[in-house]
Amino acid sequence: MATALPSLNELLASAHVVSLPLTTRFRGITQREAVIFDGPEGATELSPFTEYEDAEAATWLRAGIAFGWGELPKLRRDSIRVNATMPAVAVDQVATVLARYDGCRTVKVKVAERGQSLDDDIARVAEVRRLMGPEGRVRLDANGGWNVDEAEHAIRSLAEFDIEYVEQPCATVDELAEVRRRVKYMGIPIAADESVRKADDPLAVARADAADLLVVKAQPLGGIHRALDIVHEAGLPVTVSSALDTSVGLALGAHLAAAVPELPYDCGLGTASLLAADVTEQPLRARDGAIDVRRVDVSERMLRDYAASPDRDAWWRDRIRRCYALL
Repeated sequence: MATALPSLNELLASAHVVSLPLTTRFRGITQREAVIFDGPEGATELSPFTEYEDAEAATWLRAGIAFGWGELPKLRRDSIRVNATMPAVAVDQVATVLARYDGCRTVKVKVAERGQSLDDDIARVAEVRRLMGPEGRVRLDANGGWNVDEAEHAIRSLAEFDIEYVEQPCATVDELAEVRRRVKYMGIPIAADESVRKADDPLAVARADAADLLVVKAQPLGGIHRALDIVHEAGLPVTVSSALDTSVGLALGAHLAAAVPELPYDCGLGTASLLAADVTEQPLRARDGAIDVRRVDVSERMLRDYAASPDRDAWWRDRIRRCYALL
C-alpha cells in the first residue's frame, strides 16, 4: 500500500534528532542516534546505522513515513512475546543484562564478535543456558561473522546448549545454504536476517532453500506493508526483530508483528532494555516477557534532554534530504 509522501519541508519541520546512551556497548557503539518525526498518525522513526549508504537508508525513511503518515493493516494480536538480547559481553556481565528483561523466556546471544574467540562464545552461551534453565530458549546471532567451516564447527560446539536456531551464521545466501545442509542432521534451524533486509532480492533466501525461517524488520524492509508482502511470498516461518530502535521504532516493529498471520517465535523487539534513556516516559520494555502493541507518546522533555549536538543534527538533516530525493 503506497503512502503519499509529505513534503520535504514538512518532514524536516517535524524532525527531532536524538542521541541516546546505551547500557552496554553494542555493535561497537555506546550512543544510538535516531530521528523522531511527528506524523499525523503518530510518532515515527528513522534510524539506519550511520555507516549505511543513502540508498539503503532511504528504505528506512520510506518505512518511517508509512508509519507516521499512512494506514495500518489489520492487526491480529495486541501484545508480542519478545526475547532478551545478550550482547557479546563477558560472562560476569550476563546476569546483569538478563535482569533488564522482565519475564523473557527466550534469549538471543550475540556470537562471532570481532576480536573474540569461539571459547568466549561458548562461555557466554553456557552462562545464559545455566541462568535460563532447561525450559529457557536460547538462540544465536552471528551477524554473518563466520565462514562456512567456522559456522559448522561453532554450531557443533554450541549444540549441547539446546539451540533454538542460529541467525545469519554466514554472510551470503550460498554460504547459508551450505551451512544449512551441513548441520541439518543436528536439527538446528538456520535463520536469515541480513540476507533478507540488506539484499537486492529479499526472497532469494527462500528460493535457494537457504534458511528455515526469516527474521524480518520493518524499517529495513520499507515498512509494514512491504514486509508483509515478503512474508507472504517467502512462505517461511518468521520472527520480527528490530535494529536497536527507540521505543518509537519498536512500536513500528510491534505493529508489524501484530499483523503477521502466524508468529511461532518470540520477537526481537525487547531492545529498549539496552537503552539507558529513551524518547518516552513509557518505553516499550518487556513486562512478563511481552510488549504491548501501541503507539508511543513522545516526551518533549526527553527530546530536549537527549537532543543530538548541532553538528550531528545537521548531519542527519542532510541525510534526510539525500534519502528523500531517492524515494
